[in-house]
Amino acid sequence: MKIISTNIGSITTIVRNGQEVQTGIYKHPSTTPIYLGNTDVLDDKVIDRAHHGGINKACYLFSTDQYPYWQNLYPHLNWNWGMFGENLSIEGFDDTEIRIGDIYRIGQALVQVTQPREPCYKLGVRFKDEVMVLQFLNHGYPGTYVRILEEGYVQKGDAVVLIERSENTLTVSECLRIILSKEKDRLLLQKAIDNPSLPEYKKERLKKYL
Repeated sequence: MKIISTNIGSITTIVRNGQEVQTGIYKHPSTTPIYLGNTDVLDDKVIDRAHHGGINKACYLFSTDQYPYWQNLYPHLNWNWGMFGENLSIEGFDDTEIRIGDIYRIGQALVQVTQPREPCYKLGVRFKDEVMVLQFLNHGYPGTYVRILEEGYVQKGDAVVLIERSENTLTVSECLRIILSKEKDRLLLQKAIDNPSLPEYKKERLKKYL
């Protein structure tokens, strides 16, 4: 795996249901290395701190391999890397293989996979189709947030190198499925709850289904 693009967002004002809302989802490729800090990416604008940024969501990774699927569905959009609000667009990233808890070296930074992306309506606004959010969740390739174990700069072309494989086999796609499914698979549910790298607030919500 390697970084195809590093992306930074600026504050953008959108209008939804007649109200103005600010968002940082409109990210665009950066021409210089970006710095992965403990709680966010340096100079990347995070508006809604209740749902974005922080220790468990310091940086968002998404697979460039998924772009053709969405470009086919939305050919009229002005496509570029960062369309999904990701900080790192990564070639070869497979949500069905990458596990919650996997640790990767990316450039100077050391990161750990924490949880799948669960987008809000703002992703639909960027795609000019709010139905897209449901399509995104159903597709099952959400990308992942990471926590930063070692801060540092990353840049286009940097390899994404697996340093430590999680012993818990819960993948990013499986984690999304158990979070969203109304009928919880018992074994998958237990695997998620037992995963030491999944944030506690996620596990507490899942424990209610035991």
